[in-house]
Amino acid sequence: MEFKTLRNIENSFRQIRLYAIVFAVLCIAVVGYAVWQSYQFAEAQRQKIYVMDKGKSLMLALSQDASINRPVEAREHVKRFHELFFTLAPDKNAIESNMKRAFNLADKSAFDYYKDLSEKGYYNRIISGNVQQRIEVDSVVCNFDTYPYAVRTYAKQYIIRPSNVTKRNLVTSCLLLNSVKSDNNPQGFNIEKFAVLENRDIEVVDR
Repeated sequence: MEFKTLRNIENSFRQIRLYAIVFAVLCIAVVGYAVWQSYQFAEAQRQKIYVMDKGKSLMLALSQDASINRPVEAREHVKRFHELFFTLAPDKNAIESNMKRAFNLADKSAFDYYKDLSEKGYYNRIISGNVQQRIEVDSVVCNFDTYPYAVRTYAKQYIIRPSNVTKRNLVTSCLLLNSVKSDNNPQGFNIEKFAVLENRDIEVVDR
């Protein structure tokens, strides 16, 4: 009788121990799941920003990882620099305004190129000859495998005189460095070692 009682006590102890282990495993699983869900929720919230619309309403916008947009921003930065630097009107103030904005996007190499053209009387001829100059960027090729990023730009340049229009092929190269974003530099890049590799006439059309 005593032996049977001891056997029952031992079986009961094993059952209690098994229940305790199962309960502990379930608790750990529940806690782990709760922690994982909390982390997922926090990550989702970090991808959202709330914007006040004149203090009256809230608009929800999804914020994307900045690195995803960097290639697009880099090409836009280079394109904008070329548009400012190579778009000229026969007006000294307009030229200086464009150059000032372009220099905010580049280092001294762009200023040196501008100074060289200025010393050769290029801008004076633009003004005195009533010449318009504009540029159309065909493509901007960036290499993001190495830093600083090597960039090559292919564009068409149009020099519009009262008598004719000269179409030129323009190829430039530069290096892109990450910089601080600002009102004057919204993409947050800086152009270094700007150089014109090719700038030759393709055709001249009489007006």
